[in-house]
Amino acid sequence: MIFRPETRLALLATLLLTFGFATACKDRSSLTTPASDELTVAAASDLTPAFEEIGRAFESTYKTKVVFVFGSTGMLTRQIENGAPVDLFAAASMSYIDELDQKGLVVPDSKAIYARGRITLWTPAESTLRLEGIKDLGRPEVMRIAIANPDHAPYGLAAKQALESAGIWESVKPKLVYGDNIRQTLQYAQTGNVEVAIVALSLSIQSHGRWSLIPEELHRPLDQGLAIMKSTKKEQSARTFADFLTGPQGRDIMQKYGFTFPN
Repeated sequence: MIFRPETRLALLATLLLTFGFATACKDRSSLTTPASDELTVAAASDLTPAFEEIGRAFESTYKTKVVFVFGSTGMLTRQIENGAPVDLFAAASMSYIDELDQKGLVVPDSKAIYARGRITLWTPAESTLRLEGIKDLGRPEVMRIAIANPDHAPYGLAAKQALESAGIWESVKPKLVYGDNIRQTLQYAQTGNVEVAIVALSLSIQSHGRWSLIPEELHRPLDQGLAIMKSTKKEQSARTFADFLTGPQGRDIMQKYGFTFPN
């Protein structure tokens, strides 16, 4: 059978995504307890520092190993749709959970908003730039700005909305560099590939750099949602983790990384 070039590229992309997901799971799980004792949680990149701490606390309490697979919410959603083995998904936007629900892939009564995120302007500590607010991104000395790709990263979409609300989206578009996820976006600024990045507060708090909050009225709320996957064979363990995350101990850790909790 002969495939057209664009078809071959699509197949290759799908294989790479599947391989990357499987490798991420294998790399973390091979060092710990057997797979039967593990819970696989796909999680948005902004959750990395908070969830790593929550994972340690959960494991010490319940003796269940949690294997996290971090990435952009949109890409993780596509992987789950393609059958990636996930027990629970913690997305950076409830809209992606709703999308999976509409396709019959989640346990309906497991859907919940677990936190609300914020975005910041971030520059390296040694930078000579002094930004007073988001409109300063239009200044000529700001040559490159990193944001997560708004097509599949909720924090990137929030950055785009904030730039639009500030009236500078069109003028700064030529300066934009897109990260695949919010952690990569921060790394662009940390390594000097851009002068400034718009990133998650949760990553800014634990970074070595200067940052300032972007007013949340400039973008739609970053209400982050979770759900248990209908394909899981560990629903009770997934429910226990979700309860832990939204309970007092989980919320204390989430607050430490700048997350808030909508009513």
